[in-house]
Amino acid sequence: MLKLIDVNTYYGNIQALKGIDIEVDEGEIICLIGANGAGKTTTLMSISGIVPPRQGEIFFMGRPIHEMDPDAIVGLGISQVPEGRRIFPLLTVAENLDMGAFLRNDKSEIKKDLAYIYDLFPILAERRHQAGGTLSGGEQQMLAISRALMARPRLLLLDEPSLGLAPMVVRRIFQIIEKINAENRTTIFLVEQNANLALKIAHRGYVMENGRITLADSAASLLSNEAVKKAYLGI
Repeated sequence: MLKLIDVNTYYGNIQALKGIDIEVDEGEIICLIGANGAGKTTTLMSISGIVPPRQGEIFFMGRPIHEMDPDAIVGLGISQVPEGRRIFPLLTVAENLDMGAFLRNDKSEIKKDLAYIYDLFPILAERRHQAGGTLSGGEQQMLAISRALMARPRLLLLDEPSLGLAPMVVRRIFQIIEKINAENRTTIFLVEQNANLALKIAHRGYVMENGRITLADSAASLLSNEAVKKAYLGI
């Protein structure tokens, strides 16, 4: 579904990604783990077209997207949930969800998707008329995921969904991620510092260090890898 080939991305003269090669198959949950500043968020930003690569290629469903604008990439079926949630704080929950469906005009299907979201996150249904900025951190994360889902993506990019959340909320969020993948066959590319949780729900994983992919394997193999245990699992 998604293929990154020798991707090199820069911020000015600073190279953030150095020859990245990643493949994501349809229906998978893929996780990308690594330390702060390793280049994980930049990888998602390159896929989304927000920080396009200076060199290399990115293909989605066989189509090159590395020179496309972000809105066109969303239109193809890729949605990103950014780090820090980045909801519209002054808009209501319902208005935030409307923004997620901005590029769509299939009103009856939008209505169905909204009903699915409210079934998935009943708290959002209760607070649909409440300003997004007044929600708790966990509720804002639910809203950010839901807003992305309203675009009906084939590929969902999740950037640090556990950041700043209580452990019980994190477990709930990860259960929902698994449910979205299983029920909708939505492919998920998960960037996460909580390597233990991420690898437990992922099919495959990549380890990133200093802008390079240093290890790629099944999630189960990475969980049992001694170097990964020591560096990222606190074991």
